[in-house]
Amino acid sequence: MQNDSNKLPPKVLAISSGKGGVGKTNVVANVACALSRKGKKVLIFDADMGLNNIDILLGLASPFHIGHVFAGEKKIEDVLVDGPRGIKVLPASNGWQELTLLDSEKKLLLMEELDRISGDFDFLLFDTGAGISSNVTYFCSAAHDILLVATTEPTSHTDVYALMKVLFQQHRQKRFRLIVNAVKNEREALGVYKRLSSVLDRFLGGVTLEYMGYIVHDVNVSKAVRQQRPFVDLYPHSKVSQCIDLVTQRILMERDRFSPDSDRPFAWRSVLQI
Repeated sequence: MQNDSNKLPPKVLAISSGKGGVGKTNVVANVACALSRKGKKVLIFDADMGLNNIDILLGLASPFHIGHVFAGEKKIEDVLVDGPRGIKVLPASNGWQELTLLDSEKKLLLMEELDRISGDFDFLLFDTGAGISSNVTYFCSAAHDILLVATTEPTSHTDVYALMKVLFQQHRQKRFRLIVNAVKNEREALGVYKRLSSVLDRFLGGVTLEYMGYIVHDVNVSKAVRQQRPFVDLYPHSKVSQCIDLVTQRILMERDRFSPDSDRPFAWRSVLQI
């Protein structure tokens, strides 16, 4: 794989939630497909490395995964899987508990491998695990932008806030984006955004939260999950697919403004302090 020196490095997005069960991986898969449909080259990394999710959601199968890279048995390009619409997926392992807490050596190896292939992509999406583990905070800190997925559930709000608090206090992250999933309408989504913003203003001064959009509750989502297909492909004219398109447009607007000189650098080494 070759890196064009005139090409921007990939925009690295960490998609996280603090809490499981909010539809984060489904958001990742469909945003990736929407980006690819707009001509962008996308790599999804299933960064919940002990439990594979994204490949199952998309009906993909591979004999290899990130664990084989860490073991020195494979290079990253050997384990990449072809997903829908030309996206690439770097699958996680299934049940490798040792990968749920990466040491510095493994982080360095991962950094070097992703650096090596990064020139082939416009976007690199980290589908992080749930919670506030060191793996989650590492991948969030290594990204250019952190997109948080929340729902209307109070537990989702508290867990998203907890993740922002940890990333701010321990990793100096001050800028977050919010996608509100499974809502009746945008008014409901804006209510979630305003509540979280109010809590941040009160308790975490200096932290900003930007509203990136909402995704309506739609029966087509569960239908697509059962078929292991992205709903933007199966139901492209549905309201939920239109919501994904709006979120994707905002992501692309940020990409157009992205420059390695004006934005955060590709942050692997700063996170690892090397």
